[in-house]
Amino acid sequence: MITVYGFGKQIGVPDASPFVLKVYTYLKMAGIEYQIKAGMKYVNKAPKGKLPFIVDGNTTVADSSMIIDHINQNYGVDLDGHLSAEQRAQSHLYTKSLDEYFYWLTVYSRWFADDGWSVVKARFFKAFPIPVRWVAPLVARRMVKSSLNKQGISRHSADEVLAMAADTLDQLSVLLGDNDFFFNNTVSSFDAIAYAHLAELIEVEIDGPLNKKAREYANLVRYCDRIRTAYFSAS
Repeated sequence: MITVYGFGKQIGVPDASPFVLKVYTYLKMAGIEYQIKAGMKYVNKAPKGKLPFIVDGNTTVADSSMIIDHINQNYGVDLDGHLSAEQRAQSHLYTKSLDEYFYWLTVYSRWFADDGWSVVKARFFKAFPIPVRWVAPLVARRMVKSSLNKQGISRHSADEVLAMAADTLDQLSVLLGDNDFFFNNTVSSFDAIAYAHLAELIEVEIDGPLNKKAREYANLVRYCDRIRTAYFSAS
């Protein structure tokens, strides 16, 4: 059985990382059983120093996209068989947009914005022993803020970041329309990616400006409800 290493259930979602949640969702959509090992301690064991990674027999695979490729190649999975070549290209580019751009907006909402940080600090570090619990949040936030500055997101004002998020949410809402899923009204790999990123704003127990903005899109909220009910209701 595949073992997925992640951070664990937190702030109302199966995993606080959209990349871990992406892997969980894809495996569920593919009908493949897996087990979870969760905790910060696994970061040090991760081949690339990040979660998720999986262990499948004697094979270890890191990076969510490479994990999905491994699943497709070794388990005969093709959630995109109903897509045209053009749609496969669109799916690839949409995925990169969410993974490489939209992700940082979510990070900003949790680690830079004070309303999100207050929840993250209280929830993510509560199991740490004192005095580590006093020091670790400050160190972690400083590191994430440095990454956000290098990436560029935190150089914008809060209003500009909100507008950037709204722009992507607008396009996702238009793409989805009244459909159940993003392509041909049939589940595809992009649905695992889209749900993972949207859930990290819509379904989490954080009520910051980006979360409130995401929840204004009724069709995206229904979409998250639909995926969660279909694949995570028993989790």
